[in-house]
Amino acid sequence: MAMRIGFDAKRAAQNRTGLGNYSRFVLRTLQRLGDAPELHLYVPNPRRAPYLDEVPALASMHLHSPGGALWPRLRSLWRVWGVWRDIRRDGIDLYHGLSNELPLSIRRAGCRSVVTVHDLIFLHCPEYYHPIDRMIYNYKMRRACRAADRVVAVSEFTKRELMAYYGVAEQKIDVVYQGCNPAFAAPIAPETLDDVRRRHSLPPRFVLYVGSIERRKNLMLVARAMVLMARRGRKAEEMVPVVAVGKHTPYEDEIRAYLDGEGIGPAMRFVHGVTFADLPSFYRLATAFVYPSRIEGFGIPMLEAVTSGVPAIGCTGSCLEEAGGPDSLYVDPDDDEAMARAIDAACTDEPLRRRMIAEGRAWAARFSNQRLAQDLMEVYRKAMRNEELRMKN
Repeated sequence: MAMRIGFDAKRAAQNRTGLGNYSRFVLRTLQRLGDAPELHLYVPNPRRAPYLDEVPALASMHLHSPGGALWPRLRSLWRVWGVWRDIRRDGIDLYHGLSNELPLSIRRAGCRSVVTVHDLIFLHCPEYYHPIDRMIYNYKMRRACRAADRVVAVSEFTKRELMAYYGVAEQKIDVVYQGCNPAFAAPIAPETLDDVRRRHSLPPRFVLYVGSIERRKNLMLVARAMVLMARRGRKAEEMVPVVAVGKHTPYEDEIRAYLDGEGIGPAMRFVHGVTFADLPSFYRLATAFVYPSRIEGFGIPMLEAVTSGVPAIGCTGSCLEEAGGPDSLYVDPDDDEAMARAIDAACTDEPLRRRMIAEGRAWAARFSNQRLAQDLMEVYRKAMRNEELRMKN
């Protein structure tokens, strides 16, 4: 009989970015296993689930939402407290919290549990978070790590953070990486690339950035590197411009003001509202990719870049080397000189570019969906063995 696995599917249903992408990735890869488990998705509001259709095998999964007279009016409370009754009723063997938390009542559900922790940035860099948010994140995550039978860390860096901040035993943590959408490895027709370039007015050569445009992502480092190049006599037409894909923020305005003040505003262009369907073409059209973030839990854009065959540049200090592999380029997050050299090399040194592209694709092959799904199933088996040992004792 197939194992029955329940999932907190709120993020899979409602979030376009990080946590939602990870949740949908897990559901897709598990469903494609030859001996796929029975998957049960607990969704607080089925009318607010615009992204679940990105899971191709959704029809074969079981969707659950709040029932009765009370819980449909208290959906958020159902997710963190009331859902345990549904989990028990549905005979779930194991419940997986995909986004840093578990229901506060999970131990009443009568099943094993696993939680995925993506990062502890709110503890490592508290200056980026409101104090109330930090308090809530800390309470939920610490409690989930204690309650769970196994803790999944999305990188070795996150594993070390869990041990350092929460004292989670090393033997309780399993590192299971996230893969990226197969669209980044798939061939793209030349006419599709031409259409994307035309619609978004992309230059013939450009350095791509994809991600949130916020202070932690450190895009100002790239702006300072471009200014260095200009001050050293690099003419505007000789510079490869940066195309930054992400939502508009006040931090973007700071970067624009800085570049305009230095007289090189066109050196960086911000593109908003890029659909996921167009995103793989942006990578494929780019000359190089840059991800200057100070800290990440894993850094999926680095993996998307090397999967797409683009020379990638990241920053040291967290986990980006795990996503981009040893043949990408890495610089200190405060070293604009090193970033300028890295951008120049990734755009102009053809032998280096060829090596980075080939070795990057080889590194990306380590993150196959089949392998990562099997790794996750082994975590589930470990959690169930915890139950077997408990019952024997």
